[in-house]
Amino acid sequence: MAVVEESTGREAVIQRLRDVGLRVTGPRLEVLQVLAAGGHLDVESITATARERLGTLTSQAVYEMLRHFLETGLATKFDRPGLPAVFEVSGPPHQHALCLRCGRVENVRVEVPKPTGGELRTWRMDDAEVIFKGLCPDCLGASQD
Repeated sequence: MAVVEESTGREAVIQRLRDVGLRVTGPRLEVLQVLAAGGHLDVESITATARERLGTLTSQAVYEMLRHFLETGLATKFDRPGLPAVFEVSGPPHQHALCLRCGRVENVRVEVPKPTGGELRTWRMDDAEVIFKGLCPDCLGASQD
């Protein structure tokens, strides 16, 4: 059963690449599969994980692939102040929670508030970003020890 699920996941990733007009290559497929496995990963983590399966892969190649994934909407980037940015596969709209100690990022599903006040009434808002900042459970537990 696991082989079928892995095959289905691989086929879905191949189709996603084709849908946005990107050529399916081994490195692109592997990097997108790493992202599709979930989480918020920095370039070094993506490179290390993909390299385990491919044998060789440079961070520069991963940066280039991520640039293509961002341009085509396959992936999104979250900038963490003072830390490397993290990437994830594009999905339903969501917000983020950021741990101010370790930099962990989690998805948060909330309805974004509409701006109030007259200063923006002539604007057309297309998107909003809310970032919840605090301590993750691991860091909170460590600070109480």
